[in-house]
Amino acid sequence: MEWSEKQLQILSAAESLFAQKGYEGTSVRDIAQKAEVNVAMISYYFGSKEKLLENLILQRTERTSIVLAGLSHDQQMDTWEKIDRIVDYYVDKMLDNRNFHTIISRQMSMTQDKAITEVLIRAKMTHSAMITEIIREGQRRKIFRQVDVGLTIGTFLGTISQVSMSRPFYCQLLKLDPEDGEKYFKKMRAKLKPHLKALLRAHLSIENEKLS
Repeated sequence: MEWSEKQLQILSAAESLFAQKGYEGTSVRDIAQKAEVNVAMISYYFGSKEKLLENLILQRTERTSIVLAGLSHDQQMDTWEKIDRIVDYYVDKMLDNRNFHTIISRQMSMTQDKAITEVLIRAKMTHSAMITEIIREGQRRKIFRQVDVGLTIGTFLGTISQVSMSRPFYCQLLKLDPEDGEKYFKKMRAKLKPHLKALLRAHLSIENEKLS
């Protein structure tokens, strides 16, 4: 889907405010003010605050669909390399787009807005299905052992989310300045990627099946 420069400006403003104040705590007027547009323009482009959030979700998730589909359909790439690419992609995506993932975490924990929840669940189900297919590919090739795929996906995504959203705790644990977000995320990005790759290798490798 294509968005105009003005639409992207509005979506960026909305994302920042939703992360800061919450979806319910942000008004269309707040978004218009931050985006430096009038309220009527938001109505013209998106129709409502709910539709604006739906478009934000679509904008942020469509790239992931493209990346995962490309990996899933690649017949030349080694299956372990696909897993490594998934880890690299999600660590960068979730740490670089922390505002968006804060919004998703909040909305998924709420049940008031069923339409938004459904949009989020559809996107997550689509992406989970693509990752599942890559893991199943490894199993068919006798590279990966049989595992609970849903919990496997939850394990590595949950680890990234925890590191992203619990900065004060990890700063204290790692003796980092909690005010220096750039240094924190740079250090954690470098730690997360090899850690998660090693974790998934230990968990998925068929060589470890006899040890379980």
